[in-house]
Amino acid sequence: MLSDCTKSNSQTSNMSENPLFSPSTLPLHAPDFDAIKTEHFRPAFETGMKQELKEIEEIADNPESPTFQNTIIAMEKSGRLLNRTTSVFYNLASANTNDEIQAIQKEMAPKLAAHSDNILLNADLYDRVKKLYDKRADLNLNTAQMKLLEDTHRDFVRAGAELNEDQKKRMREINERISTLTTKFQENLLDLTKERSVFVDDVKKLDGLSADRIAAAREAAAERGHENQYMLSISNTTRVPILKELNNRDLRQRVWEASAYRGIGQNGGIDNRPLVLELVKLRAERAKLLGYPNHAAYKLDPQTAKTPEKALDMLKDLIPPVIKNTKKEQADIKKMMEKDGIKGEVKPWDWNYYAEKVRQDKYNIDQSKVRPYFELNRVLKDGVFYTMHKLYGITFEERHDLPVYHPDVRVFNVYDKDGSQLGLFYADYFQRDSKRGGAWMNSLVTQSHLLDRKPVIINVLNIPKPADGEPALISFDNVTTMFHEMGHAVHGLFSNVDYPSQGGTSVPRDFVEFPSTFDEDWAIQPEILKHYAVHYQTGKPIPKKLLDKVIEASNFNQGFDTQEYLAATMLDLEWHMLGTNEIPDNVQDFEDKALAKYNLDMEAIPPRYKSPYFAHIFSGGYSANYYSYIWSEVLAADAFAYMQQNGGLKRANGDRFRKYILSQGGSDEAMKLYKEYRGQEPDVKYLLKRRGLDTDI
Repeated sequence: MLSDCTKSNSQTSNMSENPLFSPSTLPLHAPDFDAIKTEHFRPAFETGMKQELKEIEEIADNPESPTFQNTIIAMEKSGRLLNRTTSVFYNLASANTNDEIQAIQKEMAPKLAAHSDNILLNADLYDRVKKLYDKRADLNLNTAQMKLLEDTHRDFVRAGAELNEDQKKRMREINERISTLTTKFQENLLDLTKERSVFVDDVKKLDGLSADRIAAAREAAAERGHENQYMLSISNTTRVPILKELNNRDLRQRVWEASAYRGIGQNGGIDNRPLVLELVKLRAERAKLLGYPNHAAYKLDPQTAKTPEKALDMLKDLIPPVIKNTKKEQADIKKMMEKDGIKGEVKPWDWNYYAEKVRQDKYNIDQSKVRPYFELNRVLKDGVFYTMHKLYGITFEERHDLPVYHPDVRVFNVYDKDGSQLGLFYADYFQRDSKRGGAWMNSLVTQSHLLDRKPVIINVLNIPKPADGEPALISFDNVTTMFHEMGHAVHGLFSNVDYPSQGGTSVPRDFVEFPSTFDEDWAIQPEILKHYAVHYQTGKPIPKKLLDKVIEASNFNQGFDTQEYLAATMLDLEWHMLGTNEIPDNVQDFEDKALAKYNLDMEAIPPRYKSPYFAHIFSGGYSANYYSYIWSEVLAADAFAYMQQNGGLKRANGDRFRKYILSQGGSDEAMKLYKEYRGQEPDVKYLLKRRGLDTDI
């Protein structure tokens, strides 16, 4: 577990004492979390930046004429200490942070932004890259090399390499400030999770929760110093999963409001709205400097969608059928509320609670009887790992000898179909205060033949941890999230590229969610479900009747799910299609107008994320790119339908998907790879069918 000792920087700056200064000697260069201490990061960052700048200057000052080898490949080999440090540090900053890590993150964010500018705004280095780019047709490069050269040139231009000196100076200032603001936004989100937790002093108000959930809530409250109380945590989204189960309407409202009204300075609390407005303004200014009309145009230029207008066209086509669906769902919910004697309009804290009642009425599913069939370890080994084996022939074997940063983290060897080691897989599934919300995949080591590196991949989720001694019985939503993140994991594990910049998930934002979304659909395939959906006590498989209902119900409430996603997506695009002179001064007013513009201003279905806690776009890498989830889902639904038409879960299908999609990383154009795999452009009708929005297909 990561130590928080406090030696002086001078002591830890010695290379022999700092494990980050040398490649790890553990298998596949896995991080030595037992040896790495918090105080090692600052000197590793500082020295890593100095080393890389020295390497870059040597490339830029090389008296020899530029070649692909002495310029592009040399750049690919540079910065190893810094890359090693950032991969470990930022995983911890997200998954197991503390005050010291947050302090280092805040300090390093502007320095790293300046460091990136020092490379991409280096005129001599850009001159070498441009000379190669201009004569690229004569260099006899293969596809991956040509793509690397073109992408490198594009990165320099998009960073401002062709600006004048005054413009470059302003670009540096903007980048440093944006880096500071996004780091502060992320730090605030972690604090907001604690600030907005709901404490309950009367166990009767928790009616509807299972005994194990109540016990876990009591333990969580005690850990925060609230003895004899119960703590309900808010999730990363506007809705909170626990609202499905709480019978007490007043408490549901309290929990929902704790989630939905976070980050607005309520009762003197944390206020993220000034950060939102400044970030939007700075991004618009940067885009204008680079010759783009707005930040969205700048961000989508290298994506598969290419323009915000093209993304909007697809999204706007979805809105009418989605609204039609949600109105039907709302009518059913209103009827169910009236049965309970509740009159008036459906409120957002009512939707998921009564949607669950409608689901039970329609499909007669009692979630308390379903959850015992989804025990986490069984889902992982006999569901997720089993599917990967059937599709790709790979196997996972747990090992207990490698150090981890938290006791909940597990490590697995991953073996290829020929028995050779493919990589390492880390799993960190349980929720804790030191972890940000959501679920994600990171590469602790990225695959590269050039650097002789095999992949070390981690999946991080936020599944509520059971009370001590209790089994981890999880929701079906958590099941599908495990499959989703494994889709990202195999994208990293199957990477088979030469250059680290093209490794694993180094693909356009609107393509990166394709393999993960594709993997979700295996979770509800009967042949897989029956393999892992086994009662944790009796060992008996889930009854066919119940299984059929679970599958039938998987598309239930999809109008709501899709509309809350579309609302968040439109907020993202509307914020980032603003010009420099169009920035509003009131976040809530802007949100209201943006949603009304697309007929998505429905009180009962707020956006999945409101701006003050929209981590994807204000602290993550998805600004103007949140549309990419549904864009990728079009690809995923089309690819899954294609695979089912060709025999479904069999090795030949998996091998084809691995060959054309999962192994290629960013070594070729994303849509070119898709069309080579599929034989044609994706068809949006399969997305509608996947979400149950067009039953006539």
